[in-house]
Amino acid sequence: MTYWLLVRGRGDRPLDAVVDVAAVRAQGSSRRPAVEPGDLCILYAAVWQAVYGVAEVTGVPEHDPARERWAWRFPIRPLVVVDDLHRAPAVEEAGVFPQSIWRHSHIRLTPEQFAQARRLIEAVGSPA
Repeated sequence: MTYWLLVRGRGDRPLDAVVDVAAVRAQGSSRRPAVEPGDLCILYAAVWQAVYGVAEVTGVPEHDPARERWAWRFPIRPLVVVDDLHRAPAVEEAGVFPQSIWRHSHIRLTPEQFAQARRLIEAVGSPA
């Protein structure tokens, strides 16, 4: 199993403060991601620089040639979500620094980073 940090929202399209759990169903990527079904992920709100959810990859990446950007997508299922980004823990608290995420749609996490982020999210979040 591999652990991932999924970057959601960007400077030009930041996430709203109130998280719509129903919208947490898939992740886009500009390149074919190495994720596999069963991998676990931490959801990261880029503009907020906060971690706000734990999710599971539920399918294989698929390519949509009709999309110019973020043509690769894979389904995810939220497990725990912080529904208000004002209460979401800072990504640095999990040992991940925003500079390491720059220009990526996802990055690999160590088991320790994943476990710490999950603890932080579960402390303030709710089951999805």
